[in-house]
Amino acid sequence: MSNADSEPSGDRIDVVTLDVLPNGPSSDTRPPSQATPIAYALDVDEFRLYELTLTDDAHVLVGNRFTLAPADEQSEAVARSRRIEYGDLSGAAQSELEYAIEDLVETDEARFVDYYNEAQPITIRLHQLNLFPGIGKKLRNDILDERKREPFESFEEVSDRVSGLHDPKQTIVDRIAEEIREDDLKYRIFAAS
Repeated sequence: MSNADSEPSGDRIDVVTLDVLPNGPSSDTRPPSQATPIAYALDVDEFRLYELTLTDDAHVLVGNRFTLAPADEQSEAVARSRRIEYGDLSGAAQSELEYAIEDLVETDEARFVDYYNEAQPITIRLHQLNLFPGIGKKLRNDILDERKREPFESFEEVSDRVSGLHDPKQTIVDRIAEEIREDDLKYRIFAAS
C-alpha cells in the first residue's frame, strides 16, 4: 500500500468519495473483469482531489469516508491514491462535488462560521471577505460591524444579523468549489493548491 503521494507522512488525510468506477475508467480498454476499480474523492480538510485505486474486494459507495494517511491507518479498501486536478474527475464526480462540499460545510459549521469572525485584510484595498461571491464593500463592512458587536455562532445568525447576506453557507460552498475548479486563483482561503 502506498501513502497519498506528495503528502507529509504524519499528516492525517480523510476523504469522502465522489464517484466509484468498479470497472475502472472508460479509458481502460481491458475487459471489465480485468480492469482496476477506482474512485474519486475529496479531502475533507484541505479540499484536495484524489483518485483512489481500490482493492478488488472493496465495496465502496459515493459518500463513503476513508483515511489515506498516515499509512498505518489507511483504509483497507484503498490500494493506492494520487492527487489529481478538477479536470481529471469523472463527469459524475464533478456533479457530486458541490453536494459533498455542502455536506462538509454543514457538518463542520463552526469551522466555517469562524471564518466570518476571523477573516482579515489581504491588502489595504482587499479583504478576505471580498473573495466570496456576492460580497462587496457594503456587505463586507456590515459583516465586520456585526462581528465587532458579538462573534457569529451559526450560519443562521450570520444571515439574521447581516441584511443582504441571505445564504452565508452557500457563499462559502461556492467559494470552495471555485477554488477547487480554478487552478490560477491568486488567493485561496480553503482549498490547498
